[in-house]
Amino acid sequence: MQFHTELSPESLPYSLGLESRIVTIGSCFAEVIGQRLIDNKLNVLNNPFGTIFNPVSIAKLLTMAIQGISPDENRYVERDGIWFHYDFHSSLWADNQDELRDKLLACLIQTGDEIRKADFLFLTLGSAIVYRHNETGKVVANCHKIPGTLFEKYLYQIDHIRDDLTRLFKLLHKANPKLKLVLTVSPVRHTRDTLPLNSVSKSTLRVIAHELTIWNNWVAYFPAYELMMDDLRDYRFYEADMIHPNSQAHDYIFGKFAESAFDPELRGFMADWAQVSKSLTHRPLYGDNTSAHLQFLTKLLAQLETIAKRIDVSAELADVRRRLNQGEKQESQVA
Repeated sequence: MQFHTELSPESLPYSLGLESRIVTIGSCFAEVIGQRLIDNKLNVLNNPFGTIFNPVSIAKLLTMAIQGISPDENRYVERDGIWFHYDFHSSLWADNQDELRDKLLACLIQTGDEIRKADFLFLTLGSAIVYRHNETGKVVANCHKIPGTLFEKYLYQIDHIRDDLTRLFKLLHKANPKLKLVLTVSPVRHTRDTLPLNSVSKSTLRVIAHELTIWNNWVAYFPAYELMMDDLRDYRFYEADMIHPNSQAHDYIFGKFAESAFDPELRGFMADWAQVSKSLTHRPLYGDNTSAHLQFLTKLLAQLETIAKRIDVSAELADVRRRLNQGEKQESQVA
């Protein structure tokens, strides 16, 4: 007897490897996946614009990055002495407008450069619900806790989203013909929009994601949303807010992603790195200068030196060498 339906995603038509360059953009789920890729030592620019839920703002920001367009001077806003920009997440802020302008320009330049060099773009669509600034009539990426009366909230029309993303994908492909795109719909539930409207929103995004994969052979869909809704399908896999998937759910979905998207070499490396990462966090019970711990560090150093032939582990090597030197010094003082 089975008590849940396990979803085993099909392999993507292209595989991520240990040397792949990756950019993640979109909702907080994109950032979660990006961080797990970073934890496994992949080269990732992780959600540089901050959490961006709606596809309208995602398309606008990526277009600005690729075409070298500066942030709109009329979209800066000040709240409680802190400056923000309506096209970016509130994690990008500054004490004055000039400082923020420099920060946003640097972010756009970096993202544009990385998109042109990247092998993969991991793009997560969060919600088709948007907020439009009444004064300018333009959609914002974030309201920055400005009074809600200044905005109109509504469901963005499906044809407009399709057109925005179609234009974006053509631009991306022209800027970097070798780029492969992994498209997902975020499993985060936007309950503030009401559950019925959240369902309409996610359905809209899912339809568009399907169409884009049919029209573009360099775009593939990974079913993160379906894994959460139909495979895990249990509130124990949510945080206490009943909105965000918890770490156990993220681990499960990322594991499915690895099975679907990673080449054999990368999957093998992940297994090895998991053991090394565990060793890096180990701290001895009886001090750093015991012979057993010094042998442990020596073995760990040798493992890292082998791994360093394939990837950058300079920070980990420096930490282990420091701990080993410190332990040996303490041992000599005791002797």
